[in-house]
Formats: sequence, C-alpha cells, structure tokens
Amino acid sequence: MVDPVSLGAIGAVLGAVGSGMANEAGKWAWESAGGLVRRIAGGEVTAPTTPAQLDEVARLVHERVQRDPQLAQAWAQFAAGVRAPGTGSGPHRPCLPTAPHFFTDRQKALKALDKEATRAFAGRPRLVLLHGPEGIGTSTLAIHWGWRQTARFPDGQLYADLRARAPEAVLGSLLRGLGLPDEEIPPAAADRAELLRRCLADRRLLLVLDHARSAAQLRPLLTSAPGVFTIVVARQPLTGLDALRIPVGPLARRDAVRLLTDLVGKPAISAARAGLPAVLDRCAGSPYALRAAAPRLAARTEPPAGPAGDPVRAAAEDSYRLLTPAAARLYRLAALRDWPALDPAAAARAADLDETETARHLEELAEALLLERTDSGRYRYRPAVRAHAEHTAAALDGIAACSAAVSRVVAGYRDLAVGAARAALPESWRVPAAESPVSFVDRGTAVAALAAEAPGLVEAVHAAEDFRDWATVVLLCQALWPLQLKAGHHDVLLPALRAGARTADEHFPGTRTAGALHAQLAHTLTELRRWDEAEPEALAAARDERTAGHVRGHASAVEFLGLLRLRQWRFAEAYACFEEAYGILDGIGPDDEGAADLPRARALLERHRGRALRGLGRREEAVQRLERALHFFRDTAEAYNTARTLTDLAETHLSADEPHRARPLIDEALTALDRENAEYQVAWLRVLRERCATAE
Repeated sequence: MVDPVSLGAIGAVLGAVGSGMANEAGKWAWESAGGLVRRIAGGEVTAPTTPAQLDEVARLVHERVQRDPQLAQAWAQFAAGVRAPGTGSGPHRPCLPTAPHFFTDRQKALKALDKEATRAFAGRPRLVLLHGPEGIGTSTLAIHWGWRQTARFPDGQLYADLRARAPEAVLGSLLRGLGLPDEEIPPAAADRAELLRRCLADRRLLLVLDHARSAAQLRPLLTSAPGVFTIVVARQPLTGLDALRIPVGPLARRDAVRLLTDLVGKPAISAARAGLPAVLDRCAGSPYALRAAAPRLAARTEPPAGPAGDPVRAAAEDSYRLLTPAAARLYRLAALRDWPALDPAAAARAADLDETETARHLEELAEALLLERTDSGRYRYRPAVRAHAEHTAAALDGIAACSAAVSRVVAGYRDLAVGAARAALPESWRVPAAESPVSFVDRGTAVAALAAEAPGLVEAVHAAEDFRDWATVVLLCQALWPLQLKAGHHDVLLPALRAGARTADEHFPGTRTAGALHAQLAHTLTELRRWDEAEPEALAAARDERTAGHVRGHASAVEFLGLLRLRQWRFAEAYACFEEAYGILDGIGPDDEGAADLPRARALLERHRGRALRGLGRREEAVQRLERALHFFRDTAEAYNTARTLTDLAETHLSADEPHRARPLIDEALTALDRENAEYQVAWLRVLRERCATAE
C-alpha cells in the first residue's frame, strides 16, 4: 500500500486534483486542497501552475506533515477521496474510420509496418511516419493496415485528424475515443497530455495521427508505452520526429490499372482502352485522382488530354467540368472559407439556394469526390480541392459575389448563435439582446446546437473579422457565453474569444460590450488554467464596465476576479474582491437596471465570501456567510445553488473535525441534486460522506 504522506503520493494527489478541474466537483476539490495546504503550511501558498511549482508545494506539504501527526491525518483523509481522472471509466474499444473496399499494392509499405509493429520493444517506442503528397493514399494505407491488424491491438485502434485543430482539441478527442466523458477530461493541454499517457500506459493499442503538420504539433500526443504502435501520416518528412520513415509514392502503372479495374470492372476498362493511357498519365499514380476518374471511365466520357502537374487539382478540374451549373456554383462558393464542416443549411446560404436542393447537390459533389463526408454526416473539402474551388470562384464569380456568399454564411451562423444563446440563458444579461429568426424548443436543445456548431461559429468570427464587420464579431462572441458556461468547449472557443476581445478594444473601448468580451475571455482562460493570462482580462473587464457606468457588470467583473483568486489559493485577495463587489452593488438603486437581481447576486457573494474565509481558516465567519447564502437559496428553491452551498458548509465543518455537523448537510445536498443530473457533484458528496464515516 502506498504511504499517503510520502512525497510521491502527495505530488500525485496534487496533480490529480489539479487535472480534475473539468467539472464542478473537481473545482471544489482544488479549492479544498488550497485551504488544506494553507493550513499545513501555516500561511498562504499560491496554487501551482507548472510541474516545478507543484513539486515545490508537494515538498512543503511533505516536510510539514512528517512533523505533525494531526496534519498528516488531515492530508491522508483528503487524499483518500481523490480519484485521478479516467480511473473510473469503463472499458471502451475505439475503432478506425471505415477503410475503402478496394486497395491496391503498397506491399513494401505494408511489410515495413508489419516489421515495426512486431519488433522487440527494447525501450524504443514503435513509431512510424507515413509521408507522401496529397491524394497519394497515405491515410488509406494507415487505415487499411490497421483494420488488417485488429487482433494485434485488443484494446482498440485510436484515430485523430489533426487538420486545423489545436492540441487541446485533439487531445480531447483522443480521450473521448478512449471512453472518458467530458467531465473527466482536464481543461489544460498539459494535463490532457499527461492523462492520455497514463491511459495508454498499459494498453495494447494502435494510434493513428492523420494529417500532421509538424513534430511540435505531435509532441503532446505521443507516448512511449510499449503496447502502443503509433502511425503518423503527413505530406512530407517531419523534421525533429524520431520515427521510422516510410515514403508513399505514386502507384505503378499496372497497379493503377488494377485499381481502375476494381472500381469500374473489366468491360468498362476494355471499352475505354483507347483513352486509358491519357487517363493514367493525367492521374500520375494518385489513388485519389484514379478514383475521381473512375465514374468518367464508366460513363465513357471523353478523357481530358495530357498529364497534369498536380494530379489532385487536375482531378478536381475534370470532375468540376461535369457538374450541373447549380452544383458547380455551390462547389465554388462554399469553398471560400475553410469551414470545418458543411451541412445543407450553411452550404445553402453560401450558394443562396434552397436547403433541400442543396442537400442533393452536396451528395452530387461527394459522389464526384469533390467533397468528403464526415462522421457527423456533414461535408468538407480536401485542401487542394478547396484551393481549386476557391481559385475558380475568384475567376468566375468575382469579388462581390464571393464576398456576398461568405457574408450570407456568417449571417446564418450569427442568427443561429443569437437564437440559441437567448433560448439557453433567457434570464442572463450577458447574452445578446439582438433579435433572431432562429428559435429552440428548450434550453438543452439550444446548448446542444451551440456545441454542434462551435467550430463553424469560430470560423464565422474570423471571417467577420477579415471582413471588418466588427459588430458581427462581438455579437457572435457574446452569443458563445451559454456554451462557455454550460458546456465548456473552451479549447475550441479560445481563438474566437481572443478575436472578440481584440475587436472590442480597438473598436468599442470602454463600453459594456468590451467589458463583457473581456469577462468571457477571462472565464475561458481561467477554465484552461491560464491564470496569468486570465488576470489582465478580468481587470480589463472591470475597467470597461466601470467606464461604461454599468454597475452590475462592474460588480460581476470584480466578483470574477475574486473567483480567479480562489483558484489561485489567494484567499485573502479573493475575499477583498468579494467585499469590493458587494460594495459596488450598493450603487444600484431600487429603480435602476439590475435591481431585481440584487438579492441573488448578494447571496452568491455571501457564498463566495464564505469560501474565501474557509480557505483562510476563519471557519466560524465562513459558516455565518454560508448560512446566509443557504437561507436565500432554500427560500428561492434553487436546488443546484442550495446543494453547492450545503457542500461548502459540509467541507467547512469537516475541516474543523466536525463530521457530525457535516453529515446531515451532505445528505440534504444529495437530495437537492437528485433531479439535477449532477453526477460528478454527487460523486464528490459521497466522498465527503465517506470522510464523515471514517472520522466519526
């Protein structure tokens, strides 16, 4: 059994608590850890944000608990309730994307993959880099080999597409692929990378990382686990990646003919024999180009003459020339931005078409291999194909039509976001007051719509910024608030929120809009544990709200700065912020904006003051503040905030070694959360109840 007060165990507990802040229970545990560390240290200890700082705090705690048995017991009781993210997840066997039915040649590469997968580990990670130009079949090769080797990897085959995705987002998708729920996935990239390595340590699994751009992009995704075989797919050799390199080149002519024969049948090949050499020259051994040419062969369409410098672009041009006019226009205008995934609604706006008609054209483009279908039922372009479509649009449609197409898509995303935000948080003064033609039946549906469209909304923000449509930039960003608050997605939303705050400073300085956007950015940076970056944003929010004369917003920004201080274990400063925010609220008169919200806002500040006082070890004062907040939330039947305040009170009593006072509060909190679908808060309450049973 591991000694809970050993240096290694203390460091592991601090690391587990820090990386577990993806849910409310994790944040509670982190705050409790800060109060306990302060008690053990005999003074304020700033929360660690780097591995070196965490080691320093662990050494401090270890030194003190070795000298004081009572403190050692308090730490051991706390540590017993800490569970590292991912340890409770059930078995989950991830799979690769579907492999194509027809696959030709690549015997040399397949044998090299077999050899690397079966060699003795000997301390050297099994890592392969498949590289070749776009459309040459590197991704297909990796997926085909993986499906042939399912028996070799009993724990599954994990796949990630790295195209235009931040490291945090890729790590999140890999952890979800392993079966972890969002509530157990840490917000920060470093914690996600560490959790991924821990989850893979004892698994026999294939990891395919597709469309890699650099070794730096890959670094947080790689593991040295002996049972993991990693295949990286890239267009070219990646400098700095220590891997077995397997180049993938054009198919030999006989293999190209074999693939075409598989695709269209021998009769069609025989009928096209006269034009077949020209087709083969133009395709230049590219499997993508050959697959795109197959329908034209089957239809006995006259093949284009001559070889092409880029077979993928040539294939796109050949397929494009056979499209109906409406589909061709859709192909061009939907490609003017790198939309993460197109659905019929967004594509219809781009081409100004009926949505039902657009759905048919999207399928036409997918059948011609000008679009790829995604797992979510949407569509996307290959990079070279999108470049061809964009270039063609510029030449045929002109600047005005292209700008109008992008503007229509952005407007559609704006309407959806505003409608969803107002449905998700109708009572919030932070959501935009603008009208929207889009409506939702309930809050959950609205939040789900924002989550599903999050990548597209981020791209819409960037498009509006490029078009210098500053009002739309800030409106879109403000509409993201319910998604931040209720579902997270902070790693995806961060670039858009940075753009929003930047736009607000340049074009709306000193306004309520600027204050709101700085507050939103501060919130996301805090959730991502980028606390040093969050602090100036929170201060900027307070500055702009004060300048704008928005008393409620000013108080909220100062309150948020206090919540950041709680995360940093700076409890005295947190308390001062909550006191200041309480005083600012006194500036709202009975007929002023926000007057109706004052009782609830003050109750929340009472709760926060109680939390800060508990962290400072001032337990009696903490209990008084928390009981005042509890009285309000009980009277207003706010089950969730009632449970949160009961939990704070229970922890305060436990820290004073009063389990008999904590237990009934915990039981009441569990009852309050019975219908709130708050699984992780319930799990934390059960941990606290076990601590009560142990201490009694």
